[in-house]
Amino acid sequence: MTGADNLIVLKHKRPSQPQGPLGFLFMKTILFIDGRNFLDKLSFVKKDIDFSVYNFRGLIDKVLSGVKVDDSVFYLGKLLEHPETVQKSKELIEKQRLLKNNLEKQGFKVTITGRVRGHMEKCIKGHETLTFREKGVDVKISIDMVTLSCDKKLKTAVIGSSDSDLQPAVRELQKRGVERIYLGFENSPNKGLTFTTNRTILIRNSEILEFLIKNV
Repeated sequence: MTGADNLIVLKHKRPSQPQGPLGFLFMKTILFIDGRNFLDKLSFVKKDIDFSVYNFRGLIDKVLSGVKVDDSVFYLGKLLEHPETVQKSKELIEKQRLLKNNLEKQGFKVTITGRVRGHMEKCIKGHETLTFREKGVDVKISIDMVTLSCDKKLKTAVIGSSDSDLQPAVRELQKRGVERIYLGFENSPNKGLTFTTNRTILIRNSEILEFLIKNV
């Protein structure tokens, strides 16, 4: 082949993509964790967990010991200051910053998306209390899972959420031949996600407690 031929080949060569040892495109096994949903499940077992030091990696590695996970993504809602409780909002923002640092030190990718807004609600007795609600995280997880499957980059989705709003995305993954593993909790599994996934792994209460005081 002449030098001119080499130039022509290089000119028309498509950008390289990650490939396996045999030249096939590398498809990943990715853990998608709905942060607020996941943290609430942990707190149901043990109140006042200090998530700035909790050993998330130890817990995940144990419960997914038979699954080779390439990437672990932890999704959190973006916190905004509430005008009526500025100090409380600042405390929550600081807690999320410490949580994010802890997760990243343990090898998780943290995605801040959607929003968490405070609003006043009245209880049955008429008393007003400030409640914080998260919006948009489940949408971002769904978009990421489906996009990766369309791009042929997702082999297995490990779904660390018990939110039924993810069901449409899970069914789309099923149509595209992506393996789906539901990672739930023994005290409150989502039966719908159990039905639409290939496999269910439930985290035991004892496993949550096991990694309470282990720093990394």
